[in-house]
Amino acid sequence: MNLLMVIFGLIAILAVVGTFQAFKERNVLSIVFNAGAAVVFGGFTILTIVYQGFPPTLH
Repeated sequence: MNLLMVIFGLIAILAVVGTFQAFKERNVLSIVFNAGAAVVFGGFTILTIVYQGFPPTLH
């Protein structure tokens, strides 16, 4: 789960970067999908850190 959390965190960061680029280009569909991906993947990463700790406990 630890490596998966790192990958999802990187996806969330890249989605935030993509959202800012979409705002510069004024692309509404890209803003919606990038913001949605940032919320979903970022939320999963944050909640995994909160409930399992970092590094995650085994039991």
